[in-house]
Amino acid sequence: MRRQTAAELIKQARTARGWSQADLAREVCRAAGVPVDTLGRQEIYRYETGRRTPREWLPFVAGALSIPVADLERAASIKARERTPTTIADFLPPDDPLEPPDAASGRRIGMSAVRDLTQRVHGLRLADDVLAGGDLIGPALRELRTAVRLYSDASYSDSVGRELLRGIGELAQIAGWIVSDAGRHVEAERIYRLGIVASHRAGDLTLGANLLGSLAYQRSNTGDVRAGVTMATTACEQATDGPPRARALYSDRVAWAHAKAQASQDAIRALGAAAEALAEHADEDEPGYLYWVDAGELQVMEARVYTELHRPLRAVPILRDVLERYDATHTRELALYLSWLAVAYAEANEPEEAAATAHRVISLSSDVASERTAERVRVVLTALRSYRDVPDVRDVLDWAS
Repeated sequence: MRRQTAAELIKQARTARGWSQADLAREVCRAAGVPVDTLGRQEIYRYETGRRTPREWLPFVAGALSIPVADLERAASIKARERTPTTIADFLPPDDPLEPPDAASGRRIGMSAVRDLTQRVHGLRLADDVLAGGDLIGPALRELRTAVRLYSDASYSDSVGRELLRGIGELAQIAGWIVSDAGRHVEAERIYRLGIVASHRAGDLTLGANLLGSLAYQRSNTGDVRAGVTMATTACEQATDGPPRARALYSDRVAWAHAKAQASQDAIRALGAAAEALAEHADEDEPGYLYWVDAGELQVMEARVYTELHRPLRAVPILRDVLERYDATHTRELALYLSWLAVAYAEANEPEEAAATAHRVISLSSDVASERTAERVRVVLTALRSYRDVPDVRDVLDWAS
């Protein structure tokens, strides 16, 4: 029988107590008689993934978890099963879409050019809040081509080059999202991978995790569930030192990937990790692309996960609460979130409520150039068909046909 490693023993004892990693970090500090912020959640994460051994903290970890020190020392001496950790670098494309320029002979650019790019990228993000992929795909692709050409043709200092790569990575993320929303998934993946190259060259793990997590989300939604789980998990692990809202977002993507795989416990644990991470958010420096991650968005993902796991009684009240105060100008997201509410109502045996909500989904989606909403309409109509004998449902089905 294989003996447990220290990483496995610590994680098992922590989860048996219902503690988060942050909870364990605080208890270890109390056992050591030091301020409770001396040891952080990230260090517990490293212990539980085998990336680091407690060493001087070992007796205090053992004490906090009520594990005999000798047992934890023995477990720490066991060599973990050999495993090459998966990293963002494993998802770099085989070709080189951003081949470093030779001595570029183009015009010299400075940080002002990078700031201009950053502003245009954020403008695209804000436009994506109220428009859909079909509306924005042209401008997004033009911006991306221009930015890559600038990287290839201009001359600049090393620091400007790194920031330019970071700007290209951020642009690739929103452009990939827009292209995916338009239903062009192969092209979106190519763009995401270009962004992964850019973030890798810029040395920005948090941005790379955002790109890989976005690709994971697309893979999960297009049927490649196993790849979605692997990518989302890798992205989350790579961003363990990132700002709280980044960790919350990437944990949410892990939750969604597991929900698509019908791994309910893994999905629910990831939702908990997302909530824990967001609770740490204060006034720290963070990338601009995290502006939209808040408690409401995490609630939406929680409800979507419960709907996907066929637990409508959990999903319905959460979605109703969020949608009562959701910004109506965000038409695509409103239609998408209502679509999960419609499905949850159907699964909760509330066909009349499902029909009324489906009517709103279809009405909102009719003028939105988004393949995502079109697909969700199809899912909603499928969920309604088993209630075709209910007059309200029949009316909606006939109207939509």
